[in-house]
Amino acid sequence: MPRHNETGSSRIDDAARAAWLYYIADNTQDEIAEKMGISRQSAQRLVALATRKRLVKFRLDHPIARCMDLAQRLKDRYGLDFCEVTLADPTSDDPALGIAQVAATEMERFLKAEEPIVMALGTGKEIRGAVDQVSPICCPHHKFVSLVGSLAPDGSANFNDPITRIGDLTQAPRHPLAVPVVATTKDERDTLCAQKPIRINITMAQSADVAFVGIGELNEAPPLLTDGFITRQELDDLTAAGGAGEIIGWAYDDQGVLISGQTNDRVASVPLRQPPEHPTIGVARGPNKLRAIRGALAGRWITGLITDETTADVLLS
Repeated sequence: MPRHNETGSSRIDDAARAAWLYYIADNTQDEIAEKMGISRQSAQRLVALATRKRLVKFRLDHPIARCMDLAQRLKDRYGLDFCEVTLADPTSDDPALGIAQVAATEMERFLKAEEPIVMALGTGKEIRGAVDQVSPICCPHHKFVSLVGSLAPDGSANFNDPITRIGDLTQAPRHPLAVPVVATTKDERDTLCAQKPIRINITMAQSADVAFVGIGELNEAPPLLTDGFITRQELDDLTAAGGAGEIIGWAYDDQGVLISGQTNDRVASVPLRQPPEHPTIGVARGPNKLRAIRGALAGRWITGLITDETTADVLLS
């Protein structure tokens, strides 16, 4: 019988083996224990470890009639070209719950194209969560480009920038935007964005075949603040100016109109286009995102939306 190793990568290998036996080969935990030469309790712990380490990815391959109806109604109401609505757990505050898997499936659909494409990506927990759910696909003929700066004001990396991760999964070239999300001054922003490598990546992003973006809220503790991209005073100023949400750092009001001046004068992200010239899919859910999603839809900053049924219900109410 195989011997169970309790440490290091061998334990992860064992967790993967146990998860395969459980989820794919349909073994019971007793059968796993016997085949791996371990106790039933150890088998149970290994399966749990595989889930914690995200070695197991779950996707529900069945359209739910109510979700399909909500998606169609959102398309009709807001003039969307694409919409997917997934099930909801109203007790969860995970911003990517459910929608990350759906977004990953849509990303994979584009990545399976035989002709080369450019996929542009925003940032945030939803987009990073979606990329984490993408299955490894060898497609070096495609390219990935970031829509948003990859640096915080202190020079540290944007933790939720998914470009490196998706490049590793696909073995495809990745083009980060090596500038701050929000520059210190407008002149600094203009100087940074005038650099040839940055101009090349911005041009590539503007002509991308598809873009996936998160939709950020502007409440008491939005990601722009908690991730250190803007200060509390800057947030207060945006709020006072009617800020409802942001996409790749560009702040807008409830009608989807970009806030004049403020941090928008210093955002180094790829400029938004209204309407977008290529499919631009927003990925967002949850009660704290509702105002931001409504503003994005009102401003027609996105052509598609991936959300959950609870959020869809309120958007249609």
